[in-house]
Amino acid sequence: MPNHAILNNVDHKHLRVITARGAAYGDAVMSALTFPAEFRELQASYPIVLAKSADGTSFDALALFGFQHGENLFLEERDGVARWDAPAIPLSVERQPFLIGRGGDELSIHVDMDHPRVATSEGAVEGEALFLTYGGTTEYLERIASVLRTLHDGLDAARGFTAALLELELLESFVLDIELDDGSQNRLAGFYTINEERLQTLSGERLERLNRAGYLQAIYMATASLSQFRGLIDRKNRAMNASTTASMHGHAANR
Repeated sequence: MPNHAILNNVDHKHLRVITARGAAYGDAVMSALTFPAEFRELQASYPIVLAKSADGTSFDALALFGFQHGENLFLEERDGVARWDAPAIPLSVERQPFLIGRGGDELSIHVDMDHPRVATSEGAVEGEALFLTYGGTTEYLERIASVLRTLHDGLDAARGFTAALLELELLESFVLDIELDDGSQNRLAGFYTINEERLQTLSGERLERLNRAGYLQAIYMATASLSQFRGLIDRKNRAMNASTTASMHGHAANR
């Protein structure tokens, strides 16, 4: 269970946050939440799809990093150092281990004290400090506050976007069948994307409404992002080939 605490400069004056990337820090995930205002930046790296929310009553936009749970094909390790191989990382990933809490109309920054990115000991030197020696906030924490606000506003605005897609019947489920280099057959299912044929039949008045709301560009960005599936499949093949090579070397060394 997460151990959330309201961030403050007394209890957390020595807290540091590790910003390196890697599975050990919670980055081994198949997807991350995103929102329409972020689509332009992310569509050049990741396929953007939609999935039913946990309660099944609405939809969430997701940037895909892999094809199965726990798989992030953008995580790479070179010379013993893990990195995220993409120019942009979704804000919902960057904000870890922080989240926004609400007390009435007031928003506050919370931190998950049990998150692997959190270093709490007084002598900790790894990671980014949150508070200056005399209590002010660091540039890193100011950046996190901005990320959280943008994420909060973006996810809030995303409700109107998905409602418009549903109203105009622009969502359709899709299945992606993939044959990998090793000959294995794989299927990605359970996600939704924009029905392009339906989009092309919308009246000028409806397209204008979407454009005025700022949704039309997001629709085109999400549609364009599907071309990134080719790159994601290439990453999957490279990862499998690297794993096979490492396994062969391991067997040879044990002989």
